[in-house]
Amino acid sequence: MEHITLLLGIVIITALVFDFTNGFHDTANAMATTISTGALKPKTAVAMSAVLNLVGAFMSVEVAKTISKGLVNEEGIQPEVIFAALVGAILWNLVTWLVGLPSSSSHALMGGLIGAAVASAGIGAVNGDVIVTKVLIPAVAAPIVAGVASMLAARVTYKLGSRVGEKTSTKGYRAGQIASAGLVSLAHGTNDAQKTMGIITLALVAGGALHSGANPPVWVIVSAGTAIALGTYLGGWRIIRTMGKGLTDLQPQQGFAAQTSAASVILASSSLGFSLSTTHACSGAVMGAGLGRKGGVVRWSTATRMFVAWGLTLPAAALVSALAEMVMRTGDVGVAAVTLFLVGSCVAIWLISRRKVVDHSNVNDVQPVDVEAPGVVTTAMAAVTVPPTAAAVAGEDLKATIPAPAPSTPTAPAATV
Repeated sequence: MEHITLLLGIVIITALVFDFTNGFHDTANAMATTISTGALKPKTAVAMSAVLNLVGAFMSVEVAKTISKGLVNEEGIQPEVIFAALVGAILWNLVTWLVGLPSSSSHALMGGLIGAAVASAGIGAVNGDVIVTKVLIPAVAAPIVAGVASMLAARVTYKLGSRVGEKTSTKGYRAGQIASAGLVSLAHGTNDAQKTMGIITLALVAGGALHSGANPPVWVIVSAGTAIALGTYLGGWRIIRTMGKGLTDLQPQQGFAAQTSAASVILASSSLGFSLSTTHACSGAVMGAGLGRKGGVVRWSTATRMFVAWGLTLPAAALVSALAEMVMRTGDVGVAAVTLFLVGSCVAIWLISRRKVVDHSNVNDVQPVDVEAPGVVTTAMAAVTVPPTAAAVAGEDLKATIPAPAPSTPTAPAATV
């Protein structure tokens, strides 16, 4: 193993903590629909997802290369910068987990890295073309592509399922959901676990433990895969509730369509080295599947909150990380202060979460999507609707009290003249 200093060791441990939060923050991406439709029991679902995330971590390092070599210039980046980036990413992950919003752990990490790098070395430390082509464009395209594909796939599954009995169709698609959920978990491991590999590799280069341009060492791959798998096993039940029941009410056919579409988008992006947000892809797929069923609806109030969180992720994480980097410029005292702030904030968020626990026993206890409170337009239309007149009301009441006429007996046809 490379020579590791104390500061570098703290950075590596913090990176693995981020990877752990990434695991339980993003479990919903793979297993929310499977749990909400009853295809798998909650504990079984997260255990399966954890194992496949670990396997996926060993399948590719293309995304890790994007993080470690492409996003920021390695020259001039110090371990303190990496630590500051992780502080912003971890805090954003925990805050959004607390309120049950599926935001992007990937964008939190990249936002933190950008903010800390700019605060340390100026705007020139960031490769703008890489941010646009491999971060921002995929961030916009992923939910749209996954959503449209999922909507079309859901319509096809219902059309094909109409040829067999409903019971047989539901049972078959539940089995398909399990397979597609496993594929999403595998895809998540190939994409998100690599981001921590990339950030640790960047820290090792910054600390002089690796030469510039080096690929992630084997121990980095193993530790990052293990951390995200452990986090996944914990479940992240708050976000699973939002993804599984809060956005729309899914049937097995829709769950299968959503997971298959999301997995296809994630695997394609991983092979191209795009640091895609699996949250964006899976959330877009869930909404598309919700619209793919005739009569299906999407809870747009929840979706709007989610979109706002997506827009705030990069700048919020960047701001916190930039402030952390400025504090750490004071030396060891600054590093200690930022470390205590991070630990204290994590403990405080966990204690707040204990006030209203969400776990495998109540993850599906949520108000059905079709009884969402009426929006502003619906309320306004109801307020200006002309009420029925008294005569009309009386007429309707009279109709209700008159019994329906008894069916007449058939009579012989009249004679023709």
